[in-house]
Amino acid sequence: MTARSVDAPEASDGLRGVTLEEVQAPVRDDLEQVREEMEHAVTRDIPMLAIAARHLLAMKGKMFRPTLVLLSSHTAGTPTRDAVVVASVVEMVHLATLVHDDAVDHSMLRRGMPTINSLFSDQISVIMGDFLYSTALTQLVALDNMGAIRALVDASTQMSVGELSQLSTIEPLSFSEHDYEFLIRSKTASLISAACRVGAMCGAPAHVDALAEYGDALGMVFQITDDLIDYTEASETTGKPSGLDLREHKVTLPLIAALRSMSATERSRVNALFQVTDPADDDVADVARIVVELGGLEYARQRAAEYAEKARTALLGLPATSARDALGAAIFYVMERHA
Repeated sequence: MTARSVDAPEASDGLRGVTLEEVQAPVRDDLEQVREEMEHAVTRDIPMLAIAARHLLAMKGKMFRPTLVLLSSHTAGTPTRDAVVVASVVEMVHLATLVHDDAVDHSMLRRGMPTINSLFSDQISVIMGDFLYSTALTQLVALDNMGAIRALVDASTQMSVGELSQLSTIEPLSFSEHDYEFLIRSKTASLISAACRVGAMCGAPAHVDALAEYGDALGMVFQITDDLIDYTEASETTGKPSGLDLREHKVTLPLIAALRSMSATERSRVNALFQVTDPADDDVADVARIVVELGGLEYARQRAAEYAEKARTALLGLPATSARDALGAAIFYVMERHA
């Protein structure tokens, strides 16, 4: 099965229900090589490191970022042999950020599996993240690819700045839409954009800027959609919106939009929720209901659609290849995913 064609921004109606398998179809064989490359890169004789590395490889998610690297490298039909290694490097950088995030947040589960910090300790989790970063850079140095090194170091810096910015927020409810967009561009879009940029360097150098622009817009769609899921997906135990972001006092775009039109009473309920360390399910559901009723979700969906349009537009100047079509399909996959 191949990804369905996306020749223009208007083609959205024919692409409902795009699956990740369709997006990955043009590079499926290369993705298997990426998995092998990662395993080879992180395997060490040190027992604890070997155990942690095996666990991380088992936790690999949907390999979305390596997919973007590979598709970008194929857009001109001339991918280089370096593309697989670079794709594995991008996934290692992504895993490093997740390992560090889990340590910072003291998370117990990731993708339904115990986190490194829950299995060992926060200290080991931080060191494992550092190991992944250093291994990734070592791989790039071996390729002598300074362009990719610059792009991924810059993305890593942006992600760190974004994380520090979030952790240093004193008054979360004063968080503006501008603040939110800076945060998600730093923490999410920067690496997705870098993935497309370094992929283009490995086969489509004439389209580096267009693909980086596409990746930036796609990353914004990815995170806005992710934040919407927190309001739309029901918890298996309560049947109500999981509201994990609200529980953790994270202010995302749906809440930012709703706050603009809240009454004093509604605002007081939100304030009360943010004052409690472990809010009750009913209080979380109440605030989520307010956000829905005041159009917070509709506004976030609108902004996601605007970024999706930017992503589609960025692809229009690329050669008409199956990889370009798959990148177009990826926009719809990101917008419609539920987890």
